[in-house]
Amino acid sequence: MKKWQIWLGLLISAVFIFFAFRGLDFLEILISIRSANTMWLLPAIPLYFFGLWFRAYRWKILLSPISDYKTHQLFSIVAIGYMGNNIYPARLGELVRSAILKKDANIPVSASLATIIIERIFDGIVMLGFIILNISVISRMAHSIDIKQTVDSVAAWGSGIFLFAFLIFIIAAFFPNASAGIINKISLKILPTKYSRSINTFVEKFFSGIQSLSSPFQTITILMVTIGIWLIETIFYWIIMQAFPFDISFGTLMLLSGFLNLFTIIPSSPGYIGTFDAPGIALLTALGIGSQNAAGYTLLLHAALWLPVTVLGAIFFLQKGISWNEAINQAKED
Repeated sequence: MKKWQIWLGLLISAVFIFFAFRGLDFLEILISIRSANTMWLLPAIPLYFFGLWFRAYRWKILLSPISDYKTHQLFSIVAIGYMGNNIYPARLGELVRSAILKKDANIPVSASLATIIIERIFDGIVMLGFIILNISVISRMAHSIDIKQTVDSVAAWGSGIFLFAFLIFIIAAFFPNASAGIINKISLKILPTKYSRSINTFVEKFFSGIQSLSSPFQTITILMVTIGIWLIETIFYWIIMQAFPFDISFGTLMLLSGFLNLFTIIPSSPGYIGTFDAPGIALLTALGIGSQNAAGYTLLLHAALWLPVTVLGAIFFLQKGISWNEAINQAKED
């Protein structure tokens, strides 16, 4: 990581934190969190890990053309990846996931990274689906024009970006040779030979990681599993909500889940500090939830999403017997 990238992420998080808590009383937020019935965390955390198991199962499907990994084997690696994303900048946890596969099964890093990118595309499509399905909730934000316009913009721009990316990957999966040939020709025209050769090798390995999309059955299965993953996470949001003295519909929580997680795509500090909290507080406040409860709920939700998987991932990482720098270097050497 270059220092400017780290500082940029910290700056973006600082800006989001400023807007998240501007005008709020920190003492009231603390009282809201301390008054919450944290016993609801007991059923919420196992449910989150159940959703993590589904993520491992989805990754198994994506990797099936190039590996025979089992879901339980991938579960620990997914947890390590989430731990890495939570404590290191620039989603380095994703790179470490790929490095572990390289070390354990000699799967090219570029191929496994391709499967992770596909995960993110499907996540984005489903999250946008959650927003669009519950777009009627936005009508209740008539007094919060800025938030309403932000949700509309996220839905419009996000739909175009993720559907375009999905289409490109589908075409590349069905026509890998033709797609690779086009990329090779472009690289030869605009880059020196030594760089174009490296890109060609990368593209070849990368395309091996998207072959699951060449099967309509597997593509539909991945989509259905992704919907299940985010429904489980929305149930997690609902359980955490029971700890607070307010109630919103499950459809509204689907909108909240989609909205918050799309914002975490924005580069930020590790753990999505600020980019998760600011939109959550703003959206809940726009829905008529008191600002102290909106902030208290968002912060407790963020902590419940961050801490358990970070601890679990750290345990699995120590069991792997590999250092963080070794994992990163392993990925760079591919």
